[in-house]
Amino acid sequence: MSAKKGGGSLNGFLDQGARLEGSLSFDEVFRIDGHFKGTITSDAELVIGEGGVVEGDLRVGRLAVSGTIRGSVHATERVELHSGARVFADVRTPTLVVEEGAVLQGPVESGPPRAEEPTRREPAS
Repeated sequence: MSAKKGGGSLNGFLDQGARLEGSLSFDEVFRIDGHFKGTITSDAELVIGEGGVVEGDLRVGRLAVSGTIRGSVHATERVELHSGARVFADVRTPTLVVEEGAVLQGPVESGPPRAEEPTRREPAS
């Protein structure tokens, strides 16, 4: 993914060897190459690099993964799993792209939101 779609530029970075636990929110693009545990919330783009490990609840606009995620992912626009990505999570997104070599384990909901099906009435006896 590129920052061009969101019109933003990288405004945060967690480098290899760094560990952070808690809540994270950001406005444009944030990249994780270290270890993060907790909650991430943003309408923008999160990039998890090859060495990045994220454990927790992610609620973002766009997500690009080359590292590891354990937990839950809800992306309002798109999720891309690059070769080498390891995702063990409940994933919900309208658009999911999985490259060859990526691992995805867990329930996945992708595509446009489905309309609630009307309840069927049982025929009268």
